[in-house]
Amino acid sequence: MENQANSKSTILNYGLYLGIIGVFIHLAFYATGTLIKFGWLNGIISFVAMVAIIILGIKKFKTDNGGFLTFGQALKVGVGIAVISAVITTVYTLLFTNVIEPDFQAQMMEVQKQAWLDAGMNDEQIEASEAMAEKFSSPVITIPVSLVVSAFFGFIISAIGGAIMKKTEEEQY
Repeated sequence: MENQANSKSTILNYGLYLGIIGVFIHLAFYATGTLIKFGWLNGIISFVAMVAIIILGIKKFKTDNGGFLTFGQALKVGVGIAVISAVITTVYTLLFTNVIEPDFQAQMMEVQKQAWLDAGMNDEQIEASEAMAEKFSSPVITIPVSLVVSAFFGFIISAIGGAIMKKTEEEQY
């Protein structure tokens, strides 16, 4: 593979596309006032977008690489796209929760408290659960976790896509 394509531009471009799409989806739910009520739908749409953009990015790299793609290259491109996107959405989330809607976490906690009440938890259990949730919602925890989770799903998606789209020069002969 003398003329191997550079994956850097594909990773950056498609990571940027996925990050912007994620921000746009979140803003659309926020603008319509359905972000808290349909947060699960936001997650599903974002995941479908992640699958589509990673597969398209791997396909673009394969095309740029003369139709050849190793499993390792697919993993590199897919995980790279996922991590670039995660960085963009993490920066946006920090901006959203600190500038755009500073009381968003409190609103989410009220919804969660109601769910705990509906599940039959007593006040002591709810207070303990709330304290634990607040510890885990700090940026020191959420930023690394979101990057790792995004890289993990990027790995799974690109492993499946890479296994399907893999084509090496040795397979030509």
